[in-house]
Amino acid sequence: MAAYKDTERNTWYVAFYYRDWQGNNKKKKKRGFKTKREALDWEKTFRQKQEASLDMLFKDFVEVYAEDMKPRLKYNTWLTKEHIIKTKLLPYFGNKKMNEIKAADVVRWQNEMMSFRDEDGNGYSKVYLKTLQSQLSAIFNHGIRLYELKENPVRKAGSMGGERRKEMLVWTKEEYKKFSEAIIDKPQAYYAFEVLFWTGLRVGELLALTPADIDFSAKTISVTKSYQRIKGEDYITDPKTEKSNRTVSIPDFLCEELQEYLAMLYGFKDDDRMFQITKSFLHHEMIRGSEKAGVKRIRIHDIRHSHVSMLIDMGFSAVDIAGRMGHESIDITLHYAHMFPSAQKDMAEKLNMERVG
Repeated sequence: MAAYKDTERNTWYVAFYYRDWQGNNKKKKKRGFKTKREALDWEKTFRQKQEASLDMLFKDFVEVYAEDMKPRLKYNTWLTKEHIIKTKLLPYFGNKKMNEIKAADVVRWQNEMMSFRDEDGNGYSKVYLKTLQSQLSAIFNHGIRLYELKENPVRKAGSMGGERRKEMLVWTKEEYKKFSEAIIDKPQAYYAFEVLFWTGLRVGELLALTPADIDFSAKTISVTKSYQRIKGEDYITDPKTEKSNRTVSIPDFLCEELQEYLAMLYGFKDDDRMFQITKSFLHHEMIRGSEKAGVKRIRIHDIRHSHVSMLIDMGFSAVDIAGRMGHESIDITLHYAHMFPSAQKDMAEKLNMERVG
């Protein structure tokens, strides 16, 4: 490696050839360094990134990780990861070399995260602590899978945090009807909640719907996208999972209601979003409608749980429900097992008959 003096600007620069990830020989030039040492350090770091040498600093490998992963993730997913990396990982591990970070370093970081308290004396939740640990582990696993890092120190350090499922609240059909009657004065809210309750769509799927997604002759809704508002910008993305791409059959009355709603919209095109509202608007309407109707408060996502609960009560199987909800059947079984009627007694009685017979 060599650095050169730029006499006109009184700075240093580097100019060198390197091989990119495809094996092509390329030239790189970088100016504006105050000292020769800064120029040489920059070239060294650049070459390490190209070679993905695990002798590099954690903060430099994070840039490699970002280049590899960012194109594969939804924008909002990456923003969440990026925030954790910048605020919780880089301050502690940034200037340590990837191949020199030990389990003991991870344990000390875990202890700091677990002992954190804000001005009100509140610490991080168990779920959030587990999320932090998972992100750190993901970075090291990336180094193992693609760049020949020998081991993941997070695994040796042991776990941090844990699962804590929020209580699953649901509305019965009767509770929902009281709620819907309470918000009928705002058509956008009324028709949006009608779709959510009677189809089980996710909020992002609802907010991405266009008139072209509804086939009134077949009485179906095609779920092919999701809407999110991030940093003041609208984003239409693929649905949550591949299974989420699906066609949902809808009852006759909902077909009629959606036709009524579309008739209210002036100058709408087939590819315009039908519900040009936000999740916070829906949240506000849930509070208003719940209080007005005198029904218990639930979260917006709990309306999806309410739809599943109603389908279980109607006798549909986990496989049937999974297809409608865009889930794997095993997920339905795990998440809603407590809602399915127990078949244990029936099994025992039938086995008894087999034995006697």
